[in-house]
Amino acid sequence: MGEAQVCLLTDTYICLKVIERYCIKMTVKLLLLKSGEDVIADVKEMCVGDEERPTVVGYFLRYPCRVKLIGQESTHEGSKKQLFKPELTPWMPLSKDENIPVVADWVVTVTEPIDVLKEAFEKGVKKNEDRKSQTTVAEGSETDSDSD
Repeated sequence: MGEAQVCLLTDTYICLKVIERYCIKMTVKLLLLKSGEDVIADVKEMCVGDEERPTVVGYFLRYPCRVKLIGQESTHEGSKKQLFKPELTPWMPLSKDENIPVVADWVVTVTEPIDVLKEAFEKGVKKNEDRKSQTTVAEGSETDSDSD
């Protein structure tokens, strides 16, 4: 029962059936992908192998957002200052999947995001969750009124 089934579909995609105990919670992380994109997400490792020596084969990204710095250089009292702020946009916005699998080969590095970025991400996720719950409640009340 401690095995995962691996099926290679293409060079860049691995379909895994992973037993939940092998998914190690990593929380909010900033990833640099081979494509050069910076992506922030709630990340879980996708592992295979025994419990003592699991091998990371990929990551599950929940609420992935592409990070882009926007801003400009400004001169203030004779010193140059760079005023940049992070802009978050959904990464793979057309996917129905809540957890998007990414093969480990496509991830260059995984790091801790700066506080400003992490707070912006968490605020955006909370807004999204609130919007989803309001939509679910609204749909439920419409269904109740339709049955009358």
